[in-house]
Formats: sequence, structure tokens, C-alpha cells
Amino acid sequence: MAIAAPPKDGDWASYGRDPGGARHSPLKQITTANVDKLRQAWVYHMRPPGVTADVGPMPDGMRARFATGFSASEATPLVVDGVMYLSTPYNRVVAVDAATGRERWAYTLANKDQPSTRGVAYWPGAKGKGARIFFGTRSGKLIALDAATGHPAAEFGEAGIVNLKTPEVMNGLKVAPLGMSSPPAIYKDLVITGSRVQEMPIKGAAGDVRAWDARTGRLVWTFHTIPRDDEPGADTWEPGSTKGRSGTNVWTFVQVDEKRGIAYLPIGTPTFDRWGGDRKGANLYSNSVVAVDAATGRYLWHFQTVHHDIWDFDLPTLTLIDVRRGGRVIPALVAMNKTAIMFVLDRVTGKPLFDVREMPVPTETDVPGEQPWPTQPMPVAPPPLTRLSYGPDDILDVTPELKARCEQVAKNLNIAPSKPFQPLRADSAVNTFPGSLGGVDWGGGAFDPKLGLYVINLNELGSPQQLERQPDGSWGMKGGYAYFADMETGFPCSKPPWGELVAVDVAKGTVAWRRPLGDTGHPALKDAGITSAGGPFTTSGGLTFIGATKDKRLRAFETKTGKLLWTAELPDSNYGTPMTYAVGKRQMVAVVATGGFAFSPATSDAVIAYALP
Repeated sequence: MAIAAPPKDGDWASYGRDPGGARHSPLKQITTANVDKLRQAWVYHMRPPGVTADVGPMPDGMRARFATGFSASEATPLVVDGVMYLSTPYNRVVAVDAATGRERWAYTLANKDQPSTRGVAYWPGAKGKGARIFFGTRSGKLIALDAATGHPAAEFGEAGIVNLKTPEVMNGLKVAPLGMSSPPAIYKDLVITGSRVQEMPIKGAAGDVRAWDARTGRLVWTFHTIPRDDEPGADTWEPGSTKGRSGTNVWTFVQVDEKRGIAYLPIGTPTFDRWGGDRKGANLYSNSVVAVDAATGRYLWHFQTVHHDIWDFDLPTLTLIDVRRGGRVIPALVAMNKTAIMFVLDRVTGKPLFDVREMPVPTETDVPGEQPWPTQPMPVAPPPLTRLSYGPDDILDVTPELKARCEQVAKNLNIAPSKPFQPLRADSAVNTFPGSLGGVDWGGGAFDPKLGLYVINLNELGSPQQLERQPDGSWGMKGGYAYFADMETGFPCSKPPWGELVAVDVAKGTVAWRRPLGDTGHPALKDAGITSAGGPFTTSGGLTFIGATKDKRLRAFETKTGKLLWTAELPDSNYGTPMTYAVGKRQMVAVVATGGFAFSPATSDAVIAYALP
């Protein structure tokens, strides 16, 4: 059995560096005093020679803009013992010398399958088996590679591959989307997988979480994210409404407390995620943190952050932290749905560290059969980190031209004001804030244990959504996904801020500081910030690093104060999370810079490492 051990100081051995996802490195060669001297050390290009990316089916006008020959990546590399492991958007997983950027090996997936876009997982090996790299794929495969050679681990599944599309999760369907966009979690000799499934239509593959033997690929346990009829929580669903339902999946990251043997599952929204007239009830375990025994999958406790979700709020952010309070250390976690409402829970018991009250919310809707839940959980601290409502006075008005453009957007989209947790309607578009991109999203946050600060990037981009009846009698989105933004300028149509970096004191439940994140390039919007995707990491050198913005920058802030200390121009934007590692005595910072988000094409394939001279 692989023995759980903290990562070496110089390694970044899992997606969030440690199994709990805190994204904090103890390295401190790069400090607040010398970070401005960081220089590029090497560049690795992920796209193989002669390969041109296929952007897939899209209108000709968009194809001309997006057919750049490059593909977008949201990956965070791993580094273990001087080797970097990385999934690429070119059907490959690669190993790179972390000191020089020289490629050591590359594994190409068959049938143009795509590895998880956010990265891979590392298993250190056990019982005569060497270290392995694990990752899921777009088509629903779980693949194990020998970390030294990149060859498939022959003893795992069928020649290194396990098919995740087993009858138990396919709900009787021959064809349904099921894959992985995020890396699995590792606990001892288990590989714990979430999944990516559809958001619509209603029927599809189950979002169950499963654990597999890291040596053989044998299925060890399954947790049903929608309870079966004889399981606790089944009574939170309208009778008959769970059959064949999809969603309710962990599409981000399972986090693990190795010391206590607990796995934490951040479970998302059921299908369909904007209408629940056919699934009346609170709908466990959707939008819930569920703690299970990591060895067996046995249920321990749960905490639901949204009841009967009809806004696509999911639960994308979950981080294990330690809270110092009253002379003792409380093992805790931070859970945030896309609203950027921050729940700080005792991770052993699931009890909130700050009182949580059920807040009455609007229930009025003109959609027949919908029964919105009358209350939603709201902690007394920390306060909501973004706006949760919208009124006519909130429209962008920094210049007459921008105001006129945004008033036209509001008219075109038939926008109505909204209160927190306002149910959607058929007669108008409820302008939900902070919207389906968050608030917070899968990028998550980072925790500095010495300062007790949780640092996270936030968006404020409304999702004005209107419902209409579908041919089968259900309800769907009128006109598809919409955002409260002027597509020509790219600016959101609400008053700023639009993008911020925020630090929360987790012991006090207060905001320590907040700073604009990103540069709009418009003189009247200097402090607005811009929409971001991806997250930060912190270091014992007192620094917070983050890319995430479409202005093609990597930035370093002083974690204690939020002061911007260093900026590097990238070939395109980083929409993953950067990371840091050490080779010998040299600390390095690495970032994957491809672009390809926020209505912009990918124009780069670069992985860039920085170091002090």
C-alpha cells in the first residue's frame, strides 16, 4: 500500500499541490523583495510539429476567428522529483524535464481522444509497482501510464485502460456523454473519479463517484450522488423523478484528508439545471459537500449549499484548510457555490464554524409546475463576496456610449431585475448574479496557513436567462446561454467591479483585502477588473500568483496586503492555475498560456517556466 506522506517541499504532486487542494507551497526563495527579478527560464510547446487543432463544428463567421491552429488548455502541471507531467489539448500526455523544458516522453491517445483538460494525477507506486500517471478522457476512459516511460501500465484494466462507461452508470442508455475534464484524486492505492456529464437533456449517465484499484483497475466502491430508493436522502426527490437523471456529478476535484481517511465530494446540479418542475424537493446530494470514508465510500455527512438548484450554481470550489481559533487548530474546509457565498465547515463533523441560517427567498414564477425552495442557507460570516441581485440602476454608465449599448443589450435580452435566488420565468429574462460563470468557478482558491488567508478570484457577470416550453413538455432555455455583456466591446453591462482578487480571514470570517484583477484597457474602467478563469496559488515567500485574465498577464501579489508586485506578459492568457516547484535549490514558477476563453480564440501552445537569475 502506498504510504500517505506530505509532498516534498519542491514538488507539486497533485492538482492542488496537496491532496486537500490548498495550493500553498512552502517554497520561499522567491519573495516579496525579489519577485520583480523573475525572468523566463524555458518554454515548452505542447503542439507537436505538423499538428493543427480542429475547432470542430461552428458557424463560418466564428470559424474564421477561432480556427487558429491552436487549442485551449486549463491544465496545471505536476512536478515530482524534477519531472513535469502535463495533459495537452493535442491528444497527448507528456513528461518534461522540469529544469530545462526538454520533453522526456509523450503518450498519444488513440482515436483522437482528449485527456482531461485540467491535468493528471500522480500515484507513487506500491508493492513492486512503479509510479503511475492517471487521467480521464473525453470519451470516458481512465488511463494509467508508467511515470518513468509513458507506456501504458499493462496490469491496469485492459492494457492500461478502464472503460468508465459501465452499465451501472449508463442508466440503461447505449449512448450518453460521460468523460472527465478534471484529474482524479489519489488516496493510498485508490484512484477516485468524478465525471463530466451533460447539463441537458434530463436523461443521461449517472454522476456517481467511484474508486478504482490503482494497480489493477478493479472497481472498489461507488457513491450514488442521487440516492437510490432505499438510501438516505431518497425522500428529498419527487417520487419517480430520479430514474435515469443525469448531472449531480463531481466535475471538479475530489479532495482528500489523508490523515483521517476522508474524501470530500463537491457535487453539482442535477439535469436540467435551470428547471426543476419534474424533480420537486431539496434534491440531495446535489450542490452538497459529501464526506465519505475514502477507503470504502461509506457516507459520513453532508452539507447542502443550495436547495433545489434551478440556477446552475453547482459547487465548484472546495478546499481543505486549518483554522486557528482560540488557541486551537480546527480541521476545516471552504465550500463555495457559484454565488461566492463562502461556507467554512468543520471537516470532521460538517458543522459550520460560523452560524448558517435559512434565508427566505423569492418563490414567484410563471413556469407551471415549478416549486422553488422557500429558503436558502446563508452564513452570518463571511459576507457574500459578490453582488447577488440586479436592478436598473446597476447598468454600466461610465460613458454615454457604453450606457446606450448596454441599455440595448438589456432590451434585446428582455431583462428583468432580480433578487438573490430569484426563480427563472417565461415572460422575461431574470438577470441572475453573479451568473453561471460565478462568482467562483472551478479555479477555486488558495490558502496561506501562516496568515490564515483564503485567496480567491471572483467574477461578476450576470446570466439573463428566460425559459420556454420544449416539445416534450419540459422547460428549457430560450435562446440558449446568455451573458449580460456587450459582445462587441467584451465589457459586462453591470457597473464594476467585474473581476477581483479577494482574501478572506477564515478565523474571523472577514474580508482582509480585495483588489481589481485584470486590465480592461479602457481609461474609464481602470479599476473594473475583468472576467477570469483559473485560480491562484500562494507561497511561504509571502506571494500569491495568478494568471486567469484575458489581458495575457501573470501576476504576483503580496498575500498579506494584496499589493501588486510583479507582472509578466504572456503569449496568451493562462486559464488554468499556475504552480511552483524546485529543481535542486532553484525555485521555479510555471504557467500554461494558451488563451481560448471569454469569447477569445486560443493562439498559443506555450508552457513557460520562470526563475530568479
